[in-house]
Amino acid sequence: MRLLSLLLIFLNSLIFTGIIIRTKSIFSGRKGPGIFQPIKDIVRLLRKGSVYSETSSFIFKIAPVVYMAAILMAILFIPFGNQKSILSFDGDFVFFAYVLALGRFFMILAALDTGSSFEGMGASREALYAMLIEPAFFILMGSFALLTGYTSFAGIFSALHFGSYISYGIGILTAFVFIIIALVENSRMPIDDPKTHLELTMVHEVMVLDNSGFDMGLILYAVNLKFALFGAIIANFFLTPGFQWYYSIPIYIGVQLVFACIVGVVESFAARFRMNHNPQFIVMFTSVSLLIFVGVLLILGKLK
Repeated sequence: MRLLSLLLIFLNSLIFTGIIIRTKSIFSGRKGPGIFQPIKDIVRLLRKGSVYSETSSFIFKIAPVVYMAAILMAILFIPFGNQKSILSFDGDFVFFAYVLALGRFFMILAALDTGSSFEGMGASREALYAMLIEPAFFILMGSFALLTGYTSFAGIFSALHFGSYISYGIGILTAFVFIIIALVENSRMPIDDPKTHLELTMVHEVMVLDNSGFDMGLILYAVNLKFALFGAIIANFFLTPGFQWYYSIPIYIGVQLVFACIVGVVESFAARFRMNHNPQFIVMFTSVSLLIFVGVLLILGKLK
């Protein structure tokens, strides 16, 4: 059963981006591509060779593989409801965060390795946004570690349950913040527009301008996996103890589908922020995380 979370994340990754695009097509009044079209494009890219500049080093060649490997490693720490994850130890959510950071670090190095000023600009923005959203993640996980008495993903989700109006509010706010974290981590609207081709306003897209073929396929599929990864974390907040696996799987899939639809709705109706507004927007969610921390203290009776 420990492989169930891994299997569901991989299955969701096959359709996650397709659901986002399909949702955007419906709201824009277009027929749009099928749900499986993005994964078909990735398979097509994986069958092609990669082209490398003579000025780039081995860092540029290995960065997509390290990026994918980091996300795969992070997935191993995500449990499924009461079922333990494949890898688990005290404080594993810290290791989880910095494994993802390692993959991002290599992508930033690869962007700088090309010698392009545009890619260096995108790498700088990627590093800034990741640094600003990191406190929100740690405050959230630290709050739930305090609430449950566990410091691992598996322990926190197995002991977590909602039993009061404050706890339900905390659960809703937490899901909301994790959605924003996923949008920032994947450079999506309103932080970045993945469809734009204006270098001055691009973030992640400008970092991978020189990638092609197999490497580009890895990067695109890694984005799908990262979305499904954060969707799995959000779903675990709703898989409270007492649900059997045959109830938990529909809830898990339903949460992932709703998450994908929410991303599609946001990208359909939200305009991309101006670059100087992005840091303020991201830091604001650290304040929301602090509000969740205060709610946990109220539940535990440490604030009177």
